[in-house]
Amino acid sequence: MIASKLPNVGTTIFSRMSQLAAETGALNLSQGFPDFDGPAALREAVARHIAEGHNQYAPMTGLPALRQQIASKVRALYGRAVDADAEITVTPGATEAIFCAVQALIRPGDEAIVLDPCYDSYEPAVELAGGRCVHVPLALPDFAVDWQRLADAITPRTRLLFLNSPHNPSGALLGRDDLDRLAQLLRDRDIHVISDEVYEHLVFDGARHASVLAHDELYARAFVVSSFGKTYHVTGWKTGYVVAPPALSAELRKIHQYVTFCGVTPLQHALADFMASHPQHLAELPAFYQAKRDLFCDLLADSAFRFTRAAGTYFQVVDYSAIRDDLDDVRMAEWLTREHGVASIPVSVFYREPPAGARLVRFCFAKREDTLRQAAERLCAVR
Repeated sequence: MIASKLPNVGTTIFSRMSQLAAETGALNLSQGFPDFDGPAALREAVARHIAEGHNQYAPMTGLPALRQQIASKVRALYGRAVDADAEITVTPGATEAIFCAVQALIRPGDEAIVLDPCYDSYEPAVELAGGRCVHVPLALPDFAVDWQRLADAITPRTRLLFLNSPHNPSGALLGRDDLDRLAQLLRDRDIHVISDEVYEHLVFDGARHASVLAHDELYARAFVVSSFGKTYHVTGWKTGYVVAPPALSAELRKIHQYVTFCGVTPLQHALADFMASHPQHLAELPAFYQAKRDLFCDLLADSAFRFTRAAGTYFQVVDYSAIRDDLDDVRMAEWLTREHGVASIPVSVFYREPPAGARLVRFCFAKREDTLRQAAERLCAVR
């Protein structure tokens, strides 16, 4: 036996709930993936590039054509001219990008601030680098930053702050005012930022995504992480990228080259082709997912669940306290799966210390209309 480097880590809640859904035949609204395919033209492009022999290693930093498409997107959407060679790195998934950024930054004894509820990969990456996470809870009910608590959490050992907007699991958004306030807080401090923006195009009700890429002061100290899987409905492709200033990108690449070296070549070719030939996809994405959110929420309007419609992502958090206040959210998620045939994710798993009395679960609405209708019918019967 060996001494575990992550003694408190087991099978993730996402795997457990998906497995429970499969065992019980429940509709799986837990793990964050669509139950529909990505665009046909994108899938056809992969087959074409495989047939054309694009099956060997891509460059470590990513296919040049794809990095150039990313640079064009960043300029068009966020007004930033980035060097496709020096500032963009394509990775096998956003999680790998986050891991490599953490390893480049954190040394033994360093601290990283995470805003709870937070995605479950952040803390293990910090611990494996020898650091520790300092958890600052977002303020309920709207999951806003508590700026005083954040300021109080900064110490001379703080080296990194994680941002996530649009926010998983809550769907909340940071605004430009939030970024300005953060920049003021970090000014003259040696603290870097990892900005997890994988849901950047899933922003609803006419709102605009406030990206660190559009903020000069924050970008100078940031790794900005994005996901093709979320944007193009192909989460199983595990392809993402990170944009960072040249000096930070150079350090991230030192780690990346020894973790995976490069992403999958034919997928990168296909994504570059699709980005060039279908630029409208990004503009259409907010309305596409807002329609799914609205359908799901409209169908739940007469249920016993209480909720505020998500401002972004493809997740909807609901309060079930009017139904089973006697169950914590883990047991509630299991009960809903076993007894009512709909799988969800308990929000408490995203916290170090869940707020007392919170009764929240998260549903994924990146599903076909018939799936959402079936799920909502079952949930409306829960009393």
